[in-house]
Amino acid sequence: MKKERINCFNCAHLYITWDRKFPKGCRAMNFKSKQMPSTVVYKSSGTKCLKFKPKKNKPAIRGG
Repeated sequence: MKKERINCFNCAHLYITWDRKFPKGCRAMNFKSKQMPSTVVYKSSGTKCLKFKPKKNKPAIRGG
């Protein structure tokens, strides 16, 4: 069985914190971490993150 990895950079719940010790955070699960939140979830529960929500694509802003 292949382990499916979730890329938190594509998730709407990921945010970057101001905390140097815990630079990545998950709004859906309400925690901060050194590692990607999906990695922490997998290591602690043994399952992939169930709160993953794809980001809405925003149009690129181009200078004119």
